Amino acid sequence: MYPHFQDAELENWHDFEVESRREIVALLRGIGDKNQLIRMLIKGESDVCVTSILEVDEAANAVYLDCSIDQEQNQRVLASRQLSFETSLDKVRILFAADQVEAASYEGNPAFRIAIPATLIRLQRREYYRIATPVTNPVRVLIPLPAELGGPTSFPLADISCGGISILDNKMILGNAVGKEYPDCRIDLPEIGAVSTALQVRNALDLTLLNNKTNRRLGCEFVGIPRGALAAVQRYITKLERERNARIAGLS
Repeated sequence: MYPHFQDAELENWHDFEVESRREIVALLRGIGDKNQLIRMLIKGESDVCVTSILEVDEAANAVYLDCSIDQEQNQRVLASRQLSFETSLDKVRILFAADQVEAASYEGNPAFRIAIPATLIRLQRREYYRIATPVTNPVRVLIPLPAELGGPTSFPLADISCGGISILDNKMILGNAVGKEYPDCRIDLPEIGAVSTALQVRNALDLTLLNNKTNRRLGCEFVGIPRGALAAVQRYITKLERERNARIAGLS
């Protein structure tokens, strides 16, 4: 379905698939409202056309797209058997496909029309997106420390992303851990299950609270995380995001 985007991130693209029509329509409208450029690739061809979303007509099940000024390119698009689209919204990579494209007009100008895609892919890159984990019932990671440091120790998470986690080490058990790597750490993700990965501490931040207690936060990067474990992390992030959106919707 996504023939043009066979990069490493997409080998398990099912884990990033969005199937909710309401969510798909909202994402496409967001792309249109922000005038985001979209790369449009014709199956079997190497050249890339650039387009943008003019309108999403949910009632007519139609997405209207800009045409190219190159008429020959427009003809190739209309003759294509399948098109793939890639863009981004708020630094999140979005991909979708269309089996058929038609010539149409929008506000008196030539346009392309495709059906609203049944699914799309939403890839959140770790450097852009991290989400806070629950405070009241924290997610925990078990780090197998050597016996002299107290043996395997559990730490609460502050946040999680597809690239790593932040942990709270308020008792300073790990000391100056920046640069250290801890193999075989286990993170228990509620309703998803446990995942194992090596962690490398990349940064440390000490905060002094109002009661003069110190709060130490360590940013840890996943090292060699297995693909299945990364997919589980992504599913957990999606779950947290849905819960957060539901809370926001409940408050509004």
